[in-house]
Amino acid sequence: MTDPIDRDGLRDRFWERVPLKNLTPREWEALCDGCGKCCLNKLEDEDTGEVAFTRVACRLLDGETCRCGNYAIRKTLVPECVVLTPKALPDVAYWLPRTCAYRLLHEGRPLFDWHPLISGTAESVHEAGVSVRGWTVPEFEVDEDDWEDHIIDEEP
Repeated sequence: MTDPIDRDGLRDRFWERVPLKNLTPREWEALCDGCGKCCLNKLEDEDTGEVAFTRVACRLLDGETCRCGNYAIRKTLVPECVVLTPKALPDVAYWLPRTCAYRLLHEGRPLFDWHPLISGTAESVHEAGVSVRGWTVPEFEVDEDDWEDHIIDEEP
């Protein structure tokens, strides 16, 4: 599959040398590994703040490409969509998957070897088995009251 993110011509290993707030828009977008996990609906325990991921995906997520079907206007189509920015990251990092580059870098940790910026291919995230490819359920097929029945274990 073709990667919708253009990673050509970026500064060499920018994620190791440049603070997140100083990244160019292209570099920021290039951090996305294309796993699709941020587009899974989550349940947050009000008492503990613990976040549980479900296999129930946002209505815009393409379960095979693991990409948003309408990325440019996603916030208009899905008002509850969180648009990830360097400014918003500190407030939302806790609900990103543990493998997410934005979360990893925010926490001062390195990217995994399967990340497309390191592997050189967008398929590496799927080959490593860390994407949602092929196992999500669209949110319009599951009543919100039943999301608990679709909680998944998110591996570190």
